[in-house]
Amino acid sequence: MRKSIMLRNCGLILMVLCILWIPSRVSSSENKMTSIYDPRYIEQRFEDWLARYGREYENRDEWSLRFGIYQSNVQFIDYINSQNLSFKLTDNKFADLTNDEFKFTYLGFRSNRHTAKNIYEECENSTELPATVDWRKKGAVTPIKDQGRCGSCWAFSAVAAVEGINKIKTGKLVSLSEQELVDCDVSSDTQGCKGGDMEIAFQYIKKIGGITTENDYPYKGKDSTCQKKKTMNHAVKISGYVAVPANNENRLQAAVAQQPVSVAIDAGGFEFQLYSSGIFSGSCGDQLNHGVAAVGYGESSGRKYWLVKNSWGSDWGESGYIRIKRGSGNKKGICGIAMEPSYPVK
Repeated sequence: MRKSIMLRNCGLILMVLCILWIPSRVSSSENKMTSIYDPRYIEQRFEDWLARYGREYENRDEWSLRFGIYQSNVQFIDYINSQNLSFKLTDNKFADLTNDEFKFTYLGFRSNRHTAKNIYEECENSTELPATVDWRKKGAVTPIKDQGRCGSCWAFSAVAAVEGINKIKTGKLVSLSEQELVDCDVSSDTQGCKGGDMEIAFQYIKKIGGITTENDYPYKGKDSTCQKKKTMNHAVKISGYVAVPANNENRLQAAVAQQPVSVAIDAGGFEFQLYSSGIFSGSCGDQLNHGVAAVGYGESSGRKYWLVKNSWGSDWGESGYIRIKRGSGNKKGICGIAMEPSYPVK
């Protein structure tokens, strides 16, 4: 009898302890989630971010504005990262910008394929393409560059493609001048930091007989007067360019297998702005607004991707690169990557 009472008492005590333990666990979880967005925590995270990127604001009002934007962006980042997607976001250097501010400042592709007149050929469509290509490993890609607060992405895309074919044909990797294109390839179709088109850039390089080096005509990140004497120092020449047939990822793959290719994409999405790593399959349309270079392709854990060189510095994405999902079933490709590819001929 005494033993039975003791067992019942032990069972009662254990039940009480369990009841007390469950709310404490729930409370602990809730407190953890609350602490993530606690104003003091977010403010400290913002101050750490400011120190990391050396960001300073003119006054407290500007600080408060940017802090509010940062806080909203961080909540979006944490939400996307909790979804177990094939890519991750982070509070990168664009984390204090609204998406509209980001698009206005850093995107600058202006499609002019209907007016570009030069060599139009179809690239080879071999059925036996290598499974993976990475032109970085073959020494045909210069280090990541940074266009800054200038819509000159089109110039960086075109230059990356010319640098690549020059290395393939001559064995020499030469960093070429984006600033020459920004300053001198100016027309109704290309307007420096206000945007331009890679095919028009290839036209310009062929027409004047070549393009000079980055060392000879360094990048300034702003529109300047064309230094015509420097444009006469032709470090690399091209004979024309090829417009890859639109909306065909197989043709694009064949082109990238033979050299780095200029591509236009829709990089205006919020997820693209805050991209950190992984194979990007996020929300984006086909309103082409950014010029980049496809410098390879491959597959990781069963997921096919394009290897894309960007021009937002090495502190964005995967050390300046982004892997974009390949073979989406959409003929235009993710973010419209297959819509307007082109590459120079040497």
